[in-house]
Amino acid sequence: MPMDLNLGDIVELKKQHACGCKQFEIIRVGMDIKIKCTNCKRLIMLDRPTLEKRIKKIMPKRVLLSGNEAVATALRQINPDVFPAFPITPSTEIPQYFSNYVSNGLVDTEFITVESEHSSMSAAIGASARALTATSSAGLAFMWEVLGVAASSRLPIALTAVCRALTGPLNINCDHSDTMGAKDSGWIQIYAENNQEAYDNMVMAYNIAENKDVRLPIMICQDGFITSHAVNDMEILDDMTVKDFVGEYEPEDYLLNPNETFAVGPYAVSDYYMESRKAQAHAMENAKQVILDVAKDFEKISGRKYGLIEEYKMEDAEYAVVIIGSAAGTTKDAIDHMRENGEKVGLVKIRSFRPFPGKEIAKALKNCKAVAVMDRSESFSTNGGPVGAETMQAMYIEKCQALAINIMYGIGGRDVRVEDMINVYETLKEIARTGETGDVYRYMGLRDKEAK
Repeated sequence: MPMDLNLGDIVELKKQHACGCKQFEIIRVGMDIKIKCTNCKRLIMLDRPTLEKRIKKIMPKRVLLSGNEAVATALRQINPDVFPAFPITPSTEIPQYFSNYVSNGLVDTEFITVESEHSSMSAAIGASARALTATSSAGLAFMWEVLGVAASSRLPIALTAVCRALTGPLNINCDHSDTMGAKDSGWIQIYAENNQEAYDNMVMAYNIAENKDVRLPIMICQDGFITSHAVNDMEILDDMTVKDFVGEYEPEDYLLNPNETFAVGPYAVSDYYMESRKAQAHAMENAKQVILDVAKDFEKISGRKYGLIEEYKMEDAEYAVVIIGSAAGTTKDAIDHMRENGEKVGLVKIRSFRPFPGKEIAKALKNCKAVAVMDRSESFSTNGGPVGAETMQAMYIEKCQALAINIMYGIGGRDVRVEDMINVYETLKEIARTGETGDVYRYMGLRDKEAK
């Protein structure tokens, strides 16, 4: 709960104080508060739990926040135990905002400044507590070695990943090459379309990761600069609602437990390694239902509904786009424009990339004539990107008959306009008319069409 109290915040205390005075002096004592009555000189000592029960901090429901500040706000409300941090654009603001909360006594998190991203994840792994870190691009690549350690150790660590192109050449703008590079590390990955979703996903993160049937680390992903630095009108929950929703972390096994002895980072011989991997895969399968269950609980406190995917105007859609992240909003604008002209177009937005909702996507596309799967990351397979590969596999397995193409877009921060997405739908209409896909793997928005 915010501890930056002023006289206007203690109306409820005045009602409970017998002398009826109108002035109070507020004195900090660590994370607790002393309130001194200036009339009768009575000194009231309130520890943090009591303070939270007796003073309701009224916070505005509608606020203007960037995506980074929205995530940092959610973290302040969660009040995690440990936050090791090393800055890198465009995620730097998250630990920057959070360090201010630490300095101002708004949280009692152990905030650790480390020498690298590899160290930040290593510190989170060793925390034996509710831990998180934040990173982007080369920072995520630098910690890849220990991403697998966190996942195989079944540690529900959170990582706020602000998506940025991998070097090289050097580029600080948005694409998904960093998080897609980590897609097979054993982490849950949840992607946000906008600032509201980035905040909501962060609030839900620990409830998913810490579930006893999951116990896996989780990445909360948003698009660099497009959402991380852009300011949106959005709604946040009050602090106590978030605190009650997230609850306290109660680990079953942890390093500082004197009653439990276990090996940390042991060598796994062939007799055990495969079973360990299968156990992780089983936990990832369980995560599908847990993500849905947590979303239902979140809907009760927020009114906002989430799933593994979002279907936008797919009820009668003949042409559909499958996409991740902020460009879904641009695509929705294109859909609205085309729908006004009677075009049957729709969108499937992937929210959970790990676990991958293959059956759900294929079911949503079952009545479509043509589909464009959009990738903001080049996998250099010569067949397309990671979203295309997994979506088309799911379509094949589920016997979805729609003709499909895979389009690379927005790489390195290349603009994606409404008219670009309208052109994608026009291409799908032509594919459906001719029955020929042409080049299944293609690029959108190249300055030089050949780019050789």
